[in-house]
Amino acid sequence: MWRTRAAAACVICRSLANSSYGIKRKSPLQNLHLISRSIHHPYYPSSKFQRPPLRISIQLFSSLNRLPLRKIKLLNVKYGYQFHRNFWLARLASRLLKLRYLILGSAVGGGYTAKKTYDQWKDMMPDLDEYKWIVPDFIWELDEHIDFEKLIKAIPDADELAKLLPDFDKIGESFTSLKGFFSPGYNLVSEVIGASDLLLLLGSPGETAFRATDQGYDNDKQYKKVSDKEKVDQLQEELLRTQLKYQRMLERLEKENKELRKLVLQRDDKGIHQSKLKKSLIDMYSEVLDILSDYDASYNTQDHLPRVVVVGDQSAGKTSVLEMIAQARIFPRGSGEMMTRSPVKVTLSEGPHHVALFKDSSREFDLTKEEDLAALRYEIEIRMRNSVKEGCTVSTETISLSVKGPGLQRMVLVDLPGVISTVTSGMAPDTKETIFSISKAYMQNPNAIILCIQDGSVDAERSIVTDLVSQMDPQGKRTIFVLTKVDLAEKNVASPSRIQQIIEGKLFPMKALGYFAVVTGKGNSSESIESIKEYEEEFFQNSKLLKTCMLKAHQVTTKNLSLAVSDCFWKMVRESVEQQADAFKATRFNLETEWKNNYPRLRELDRNELFEKAKNEILDEVISLTQVTPKHWEEILQKTLWERVSTHVIENIYLPAAQTMNSGTFNTTVDIKLKQWTDKQLPNKAVEVAWETLQEEFSRFMTEQKGKEHDDIFDKLKQAVKEESIKRHKWNERAEDSLRVIQHNALEDRSISDKQQWDAAIHFMEETLQSRLKDTESVIEDMVGPDWKKRWLYWIGRTKEQNIRNETKNELEKLIKCNEEHAAYLANDEVTTVRKNLEARGITVDPCLIKDTWHQIYRRYFLKTALNHCNLCRRGFYYYQRHFVDSELECNDIVLFWRIQRMLAITANTLRQQLTNTEVRRLEKNVKEVLEDFAEDNEKKVKLLTGKRVQLAEDLKKVREIQEKLEAFIEALHQEK
Repeated sequence: MWRTRAAAACVICRSLANSSYGIKRKSPLQNLHLISRSIHHPYYPSSKFQRPPLRISIQLFSSLNRLPLRKIKLLNVKYGYQFHRNFWLARLASRLLKLRYLILGSAVGGGYTAKKTYDQWKDMMPDLDEYKWIVPDFIWELDEHIDFEKLIKAIPDADELAKLLPDFDKIGESFTSLKGFFSPGYNLVSEVIGASDLLLLLGSPGETAFRATDQGYDNDKQYKKVSDKEKVDQLQEELLRTQLKYQRMLERLEKENKELRKLVLQRDDKGIHQSKLKKSLIDMYSEVLDILSDYDASYNTQDHLPRVVVVGDQSAGKTSVLEMIAQARIFPRGSGEMMTRSPVKVTLSEGPHHVALFKDSSREFDLTKEEDLAALRYEIEIRMRNSVKEGCTVSTETISLSVKGPGLQRMVLVDLPGVISTVTSGMAPDTKETIFSISKAYMQNPNAIILCIQDGSVDAERSIVTDLVSQMDPQGKRTIFVLTKVDLAEKNVASPSRIQQIIEGKLFPMKALGYFAVVTGKGNSSESIESIKEYEEEFFQNSKLLKTCMLKAHQVTTKNLSLAVSDCFWKMVRESVEQQADAFKATRFNLETEWKNNYPRLRELDRNELFEKAKNEILDEVISLTQVTPKHWEEILQKTLWERVSTHVIENIYLPAAQTMNSGTFNTTVDIKLKQWTDKQLPNKAVEVAWETLQEEFSRFMTEQKGKEHDDIFDKLKQAVKEESIKRHKWNERAEDSLRVIQHNALEDRSISDKQQWDAAIHFMEETLQSRLKDTESVIEDMVGPDWKKRWLYWIGRTKEQNIRNETKNELEKLIKCNEEHAAYLANDEVTTVRKNLEARGITVDPCLIKDTWHQIYRRYFLKTALNHCNLCRRGFYYYQRHFVDSELECNDIVLFWRIQRMLAITANTLRQQLTNTEVRRLEKNVKEVLEDFAEDNEKKVKLLTGKRVQLAEDLKKVREIQEKLEAFIEALHQEK
């Protein structure tokens, strides 16, 4: 550039001197270029040099090769007074010879001097290859993009150029004033170009070709004194100062922009532009990712949408980097222990206030207040603990968190548990493999951006995550490498070049899109984000790594990192989101086709809709309990209660009382037994019967099929609701006390009012005794084996024990026939007699076997006698009214069964009232509570509402929702472009 300017100046000066633009004489020397004055105008005295010019004609060099150049003959200079002589012929010959020798000598001497001077300058100049980085890359590539030959042809000739160009002295002053606008490498570039001009001038013959101005001569001496190292140091310091100055200006502008955007967002938040407000792009994208996290990929449709996956070794500084990007200390912290126990998805977006909130909560945490920050960290820690299942250390459940604030870069990051090499005693045995599987699951996404965090303060050979990242992304097309704790690394690492090798990607066997070095504080958990940023900026200002060019300015600070990650994230989103939308569109078509073929007459109901339908059916069935008739309730209760207490009444009340000798003793025994029974067992037994009856009726309504409308999908849910509701239900505690009084009063009454009640009691007694007799006959048959008819008809025989039992039975029946008034128990002598009689027939019998057999034989005999007595008492109601006076017939056992029957009827009526008025309503309330709990528990719904139909409807709904949200996001993305 400067060579061209000098050559052009010479041509212009010559043109102006010889042209006729209204000036007959030569132009003033002050208006000519400095180099032109020294070459073309030797009469103009210089301040330091007064040497006579050579009488030669030279061809002037110019980079403007296309301009017409003329030979200019230098004029003679005369010093002092010279006498004229008349030897003109000799004088002419001598001058001709002198001219020849001068031309020859000047050519030889000038060439030698130029070569010598050129070599000296060449040795003095530093190696310019080391300073190529000062000049921008596009300067060296100009010849590839600009055709200089066409440019030179387009330049006008000297005469036309002289008309256009102004005074060059003023132009030089203008260039001097513009120096401050160039980069710190301006001085060095100017020196290189000036030196090139001089070297080109040295290529011309003659002494005057390399004579420069006073300023060039002084600069030459100055650069000789200054060493190359000092120049480089000075330039680097000046470059760093300039970069820092512009960095501060950029930060100031960003801060002002942040405040302005905050004001705009606040105005929008107040509703001034509410009609134009829409959901932000990053929020729409985050919603899609939340839906995909719950989507069961049963149809080979995988989630390939981009997100930033943060991976690294444990305690490498992952959380600190995320906090610097989010500009808040939002994560729980711990030194030397695992704090991240489950994936945390953080959605960063811009907003008027710096707040954070969870996906499933409406509470906002103000990140500018320390108490809210502490509450947020505690909430994250609690959610992590709750997500970890028993016996595990880490969880695959994702915690979704949204952080908004002015100036935040929009992106979605997923913080994963740190990769470990050793499982400690406090961890589950499979913790290491689980962390690896979680990390691989997220990194296998071909569009996921891997943010690989490496601790710079430890040996690189101890890193585990770099091998894992290189396996998932061997080409490094979606990996960004971050070296943390660079301050400790610079202080402790013996060889700083090792850090340079890491940042240049030459140390680890992995590739990456970009390499960054950051400082995330001094290790104090109480440090604020602002103090960490100031410390990071101060460190890199004074860092030798940056001064010695081991690190580039764009590779340091978390600010540059967040900008780079955000740009990469949105680039990946724009490249892949439409492809993902098309994939979900195809999946939707396949699912809809499958539904039409398999369930053509059914509406597509997902789990939530099916649950609501089942909920309504269950509540309808619970309400139907109140519509059961009182008669049905009382019949069921009375029958069930008698089945439970009949054994106790016969065995413990009726039989012992019937063994007495007279009616007075019978009634006394019965009253005592009934009183004891009522006080201790009967009320509790009645409540148990009522509760079981309610359960049975509830189950019957819940499980019975209702024809074609019955849907077996609801069976498991109904069963679970029934079991949980019954488990929660508790009968009214005061019911037993009130029931005890009622039952006691009912059993005290002995007055049978009419013949109908008398006949009903006899019928009740006969049914009970016949049932007992039938059971006794069955027991005896099992003891003695089949009779002769069954043996002949069915070809079955008796066992040895059954034969012994049969012989014992026959012997005991003889004993009863001899004494029909025999007591219920055998005396010892009677047992001995029976045993000896059997031994006489060769049968050895144990005394216990004889007593057991006697109990069943006597029981059968007693029941048959009682049934005969019932027949006699059918016409005994008249004697009962006269209290059996003047009658040998006594029917006290009929009165006993009437009392039992009446107590059962009154108890059943009381329990029915409690059921319909209180317990059914309480059960209905429990059912509603259970259904509400199940509605909030998604795992319960997935477990209870299963089947191919449910899964197909669920996937179809989610795919539709994902596709619709993706299309809305793509439309908003195009609008933003």
